[in-house]
Amino acid sequence: MTGPSRAEATRARLLEAAVTAFSEKGFHGTTTRDIAGAAGMSPAAVYVHHRSKEELLFLISRAGHQEALDVVRTARASSSDPVEQAAAVGRAFAEFHAHHHTVARILNYELAALSDEHRAEIDELRTGIDRELRDLVRDGVASGAFDIPDPALAATALASMGVDIARWYREDGEWSPTQIGDYYADLALRLVGAR
Repeated sequence: MTGPSRAEATRARLLEAAVTAFSEKGFHGTTTRDIAGAAGMSPAAVYVHHRSKEELLFLISRAGHQEALDVVRTARASSSDPVEQAAAVGRAFAEFHAHHHTVARILNYELAALSDEHRAEIDELRTGIDRELRDLVRDGVASGAFDIPDPALAATALASMGVDIARWYREDGEWSPTQIGDYYADLALRLVGAR
């Protein structure tokens, strides 16, 4: 079994450097020189492995949104009971945003910098997350497990409270991702009016 090729390893290093640079300076404040320097490479190396700075943002955004969607789907699939699903989704989505707070900030605050084509692909992933949450809440209401007057608004609030963690979470902060996940599992149940 062989590891990643040298080119793949270089691309991965550039992506990691872009995450660091975008999180510190924002997309528009970051230059390709910043990214290359953080990766220990020459600025020309960025263009050898990636078409543009925007492509780096897109690759980061696509991977992060896909992982968030997978987290929600896996949490929903962990049980057939809507109450257990809501707790699992609340916990997993919160922990994802705490563990990946740097990337999550980029995912949520740099969307406007994407090209129309790339933004459309990211919007599909975001719609997938929204659909999963709306289906979860709607199914819980239909089964009588949840008592909530506006299922769509509850699903939006469920997403928002998880996403917002990336804005305030710090690794040296007061709470661990597990503590946050446990608390958000309880908040999710309250938010959907779980019986």
